[in-house]
Amino acid sequence: MPERSCDSMREMAVTMLKQAMERYAGAPDFKEMVRRTLEVKGIAGPTAAHVIEEVHVPLNYAYITFTTGTSAFQTPVGVTKEELKERKQAAKRALSLAGVEPGKRMLVTYPPLVNVFSGEALKEYGTETVFLERSCREALLASWCRGEVLVTIGESSFLRTVLEDAKRMGFSRLLPEQMILLAAGTPLDMELLELIKGMPGWRLHDLYGCQEFGWLALDGVLLRDDIILVQRETEPKKVYPVVGGLAVGDCFRQGKHCLNANGVLATHSREADGTEWETWMEAAAALDRETVKRTAKSILRMKSRVVRLKEDMQCGQSETRVVLKPVGGGEEICITGPEKTRLLDSLLEAQKAYQKNPKRDGAWRKDVSR
Repeated sequence: MPERSCDSMREMAVTMLKQAMERYAGAPDFKEMVRRTLEVKGIAGPTAAHVIEEVHVPLNYAYITFTTGTSAFQTPVGVTKEELKERKQAAKRALSLAGVEPGKRMLVTYPPLVNVFSGEALKEYGTETVFLERSCREALLASWCRGEVLVTIGESSFLRTVLEDAKRMGFSRLLPEQMILLAAGTPLDMELLELIKGMPGWRLHDLYGCQEFGWLALDGVLLRDDIILVQRETEPKKVYPVVGGLAVGDCFRQGKHCLNANGVLATHSREADGTEWETWMEAAAALDRETVKRTAKSILRMKSRVVRLKEDMQCGQSETRVVLKPVGGGEEICITGPEKTRLLDSLLEAQKAYQKNPKRDGAWRKDVSR
């Protein structure tokens, strides 16, 4: 075949393929891809602990975030669409209990804290979030002195040092007469509590939660119906929160919260040493073991929680049953759904939905045999 004829056929073939790609291909080009920016997530504020890096996020995630990394490396956290409902309800309940009125502006000193609420929850509640100009004490003090906000959320020791700066610099009289402080991210700084007592009109709340599961308690009042507090006979003075069938990983001293006599979880008194728990699936609503196994693997990847399957695990059950086993032996805790295993069940639903409508890419195939 003449070379000119081959070139002509090649040009025609490329033209046909390009037309077919543009008209019929379901895959977007780079410009058409959905962009879930920091602005879209509601966390477009400065931090000194991060750089801004674009990343391809799977479509089956509502969004991804990171743990705060207080004592270890920051770890990626995946949040599925199926778990958002309970997460948002807990966030809105926290704001309501703290006396934050819809429509009020909230200053977020550490932008990733918005991910614990989820940006959608704040929008639905009617809270507008603003951020510091820079991630430093001077920026927070300047914002307070300008009277820009009456609600502030941040790490308690950071809030304390800024108030101490204001007092030392003679700026106390320039501060707003009223302020709601939501101390979050780390255990409550008790010196901040004492400092607030001398500031009429300022209210302090202890907001406890994590990036993996959202907000769990405000001043010790539980924010979700699927939270239980586990105790061991060998550790009668310690309490372990479990949300939706998954152990949070924290341990607290038994007792009431220092800010609320009705607070059943003393999140201001975190214990450094405590029992590690293994989670075992005893029964699940899924019809096959493979789906539950895949869910367990997903939980490890998304939430950094180990979930194992019992050899005789029952599938197709109306209620999920989970057994928590202390590492090293001891009495076991059995949790039965559906109310108390809601988080686990939502992650199982997320796995089932993914299997029905997998978000695969036509350019990536694993069935290499074909």
